[in-house]
Amino acid sequence: MKFAYRFSNLLGAVYRQGNLNFSRDGNVVISPVGNRISVFDLKNNTSETLPFSTTKNITCVGLSPDGSLAIVVDEDGAAVLVSLITRAILHHFHFHKPVSSIRFSPDGRKFIVTKENVALMYHAPGKKREFNAFVLDKSYYGPYDETTCIDWTDDSKCFVVGSKDMSTWVFGAERWANLIYYSLGGHKDIVVGCFFEKDSLDLYTVSQDGTLCVWESDTELDGLILKKSQDKPKLPRQGEEEEEEESEERDKVEGEEGEVIRGKVETAKEREKKKNVRYKMMSKHFFNKEGDFNNLTAAAYHKPNHILVTGFASGIFHLHELPEFNLIHSLSISDQRIASVAINSSGDWIGFGCSRMGQLLVWEWQSESYVFKQQGHFNNMASLAYSPDGQYIVTGGDDSKVSLRVKPLTSCGRCPVKVWNTNTGLCFVTFTEHTSSVTNVTFTSSGFVIVSASLDGTVRAFDLHRYRNFRTFTSPRPAQFSSLAVDASGELVSAGAQDSFEIFLWSMQTGRLLEVLAGHEGPVSCLCFSPVQSVLASCSWDRTVRLWDMLDSWQTKETLPLTSDGLAVTYRPDGQELAVATLNGEISFWNPHTATQNGSVAGRHDLQTGRKETDKITAKQSAKGKSFTSLCYSADGESVLAGGQAKFVCIYNIKEQMLIKKFEISCNLSFDAMEEFLDRRKMTEFGSLALVDEGAGDGDGVSISLPGVRRGDMSSRHFKPEIRVSSLRFSPTGRSWAATTTEGLLVYSLDGSLVFDPYDLDLDVTPASIRKQLRLQEWASAIVLAFRLNEKALKQEVLEKVPHEQISVVCGSLPDIYVEKLLGFIATCLEKSGHLQFYMTWAQNLLMLHGQKLKNRSGAILPTLQALQKSIQRHFDDLSKLCDFNMYNIRYAVALSKQRGLKRAAEEETEDQEEEDEELSEEMSEASLEDAEMML
Repeated sequence: MKFAYRFSNLLGAVYRQGNLNFSRDGNVVISPVGNRISVFDLKNNTSETLPFSTTKNITCVGLSPDGSLAIVVDEDGAAVLVSLITRAILHHFHFHKPVSSIRFSPDGRKFIVTKENVALMYHAPGKKREFNAFVLDKSYYGPYDETTCIDWTDDSKCFVVGSKDMSTWVFGAERWANLIYYSLGGHKDIVVGCFFEKDSLDLYTVSQDGTLCVWESDTELDGLILKKSQDKPKLPRQGEEEEEEESEERDKVEGEEGEVIRGKVETAKEREKKKNVRYKMMSKHFFNKEGDFNNLTAAAYHKPNHILVTGFASGIFHLHELPEFNLIHSLSISDQRIASVAINSSGDWIGFGCSRMGQLLVWEWQSESYVFKQQGHFNNMASLAYSPDGQYIVTGGDDSKVSLRVKPLTSCGRCPVKVWNTNTGLCFVTFTEHTSSVTNVTFTSSGFVIVSASLDGTVRAFDLHRYRNFRTFTSPRPAQFSSLAVDASGELVSAGAQDSFEIFLWSMQTGRLLEVLAGHEGPVSCLCFSPVQSVLASCSWDRTVRLWDMLDSWQTKETLPLTSDGLAVTYRPDGQELAVATLNGEISFWNPHTATQNGSVAGRHDLQTGRKETDKITAKQSAKGKSFTSLCYSADGESVLAGGQAKFVCIYNIKEQMLIKKFEISCNLSFDAMEEFLDRRKMTEFGSLALVDEGAGDGDGVSISLPGVRRGDMSSRHFKPEIRVSSLRFSPTGRSWAATTTEGLLVYSLDGSLVFDPYDLDLDVTPASIRKQLRLQEWASAIVLAFRLNEKALKQEVLEKVPHEQISVVCGSLPDIYVEKLLGFIATCLEKSGHLQFYMTWAQNLLMLHGQKLKNRSGAILPTLQALQKSIQRHFDDLSKLCDFNMYNIRYAVALSKQRGLKRAAEEETEDQEEEDEELSEEMSEASLEDAEMML
């Protein structure tokens, strides 16, 4: 089995903190998620997480005007230049201080970075051929407090910077004679947003207290005069002119790192003498009504449409048309603080990010409807499960939700179960019936029922056809369920209690309690049904694994003694082996039929846990108390995947009992227990900086976490979550595996890029010889040679050259060893190719002609068959939706034509009736004339 798994996607989190960005075409949202960047395609309804990561959580992202480059900055000021086309890191840079905002100029030649009270202007990377990608051009000083926001004029001549000192500063990007800097006041709170009007120096500034100031400039953009070097007088000045020149020379200093411009408050006399650009406040508007104070937290302005969007701490947003300040509409989209707002290029879609709840919303304001609404688990994920075909992943967590993404998300008052589509990376449904943490989730063998266990004392079954909770299983006495298992038939549901040490069995059909299995002397930590027999394995803290026979009065069949407390148990896919993880860091392998141990792996040293900030012992010593808490067999059963209270996931070969590969799931230093050694920079004379309480002077309020507490003190204002892996699962197709971690739901899959991996290679196996066999119409020989060279593009070329009528003949003449390889290749091609009937014909002929031989190796080729089933099922779902849509359209067209026919018939009938009435009236008039003549 290959182990070239690479990070492919991050699910369960859509937004954490930082600023949102729309792509150039306005169809893609770029959202920072922890120390990674997620890209959401709103047109195709897909998501992708870029493969790079920063050392800490991302705070701001700057996107180039052409959309090809992005500058990503983390909490410490470490920046990464990324190509959004190749998804590769181009350059590393460090600003050495936290960066509040970053913005490219509209022409793409410069970008501004604000940190502390200074604005730094750099040459944009890629515009010049130079060794250093970030070249400092100018430094701008003016504000007395931290800077908050930036905006450029449309022609990139000037930019404006907002600050926490309630002032706004306008700077010239070039050496303008009549504009070097200009300071604006007028606000009584922190400036949240500052925006230039389209093709103008006019300004709008928005502050946190909900105040909008409209500023008008007396100069147009064309009125800016470039300052030339020959304009400087060479003769010495006297009096005020000499002092002015000296102060100007002090304010403008050129050094090796660029030019420094320092703003200063000028007198009215100096301003009048220089005839600089001047600003005048035209109007002042207030968002908050009388007595209603609501902090304004985010703002965005669309210049072509003159629309200002403002988000507030209460989850309300306003749309105003400027400069008249006309309210277009106001809406509450969430009950949480809106942290970021962005508008796409056309001005139709508005993106909102709520960091506290992890929500990402895209709103179309003209139709007043959601384009995109996603919310991840807002607390730790606890468990996950793959559907039998590998298309869906269900997750449950401490926030008490279960999710499948399609329905809009509710607020976080209840705990959800979420279902995610592995192809799109989005959640399409969320079940919120649980009222406490969801401890375990699983699919039934049919793939249409999800079962979840919770600490609220219930086990619930959810239907994926109607998206409802159709069964609720409870115990006679209230119990907290910590483990869950469903048998292969989907009829028996079992759950283990952590307080009463009992196992409860229910019937899925009737929902009734069948039996209560007692015997364990400690909390039941894990349950697992055998995939081939009706046998339940239960693992407990009492250092035993018990095998319960479901067919023989639910009696204990075997009891396996362990060397330490049992934490996890799992069956091999063929049911012939059992793997158990214990508290001493070992993984033991057992034969369930003979109750004998086949081997064990000591994995404590492979975990390599980090040192917590509050730990007083080394990481090596703390690793002695760590262990694996989740186990999963690979799809072929030859290896086992293990994870626990560390940042590493290990894959062990069972036969050799050795470590094959380790995956580092995160390098984010914003989490606790990441660093292996003590950082001397965080040490003070009073001890570790994490143990020193900055708020209390007497030192009594030191917040040291209690033993066993992983989430930190929830009453404290700040705490760092500890990195850990709570659950692991291999995909039934064997092409990927997923892990629920502190960071979210991480998916690792086999890399799809070109890897030279030949099979039985010889000197005569070349692309030229393969194409020669194709010209000679030796189809079977060409296929064999292509699979020996093992290049995906060449294999696809050879297969698609085979005539449709020759497929059955070629399949019959293939050697047995290449049948399985061809079937696996067809399964991967069928997932993305549009030649549906062609590849389906290949699969059908291979299964029909070699079915008996494949049946003898059913265990080895099971992942291949499941991958084929997944591809076929996905096409079936897509085509069935298309057929249903077409059927409804045809019915509508038929009904419409019938309605028009009836209308036309009614019109013809009325016309005939009118003609008859006219004839009758004419006859009556003639008769009346005759009667009149007779009377005369």
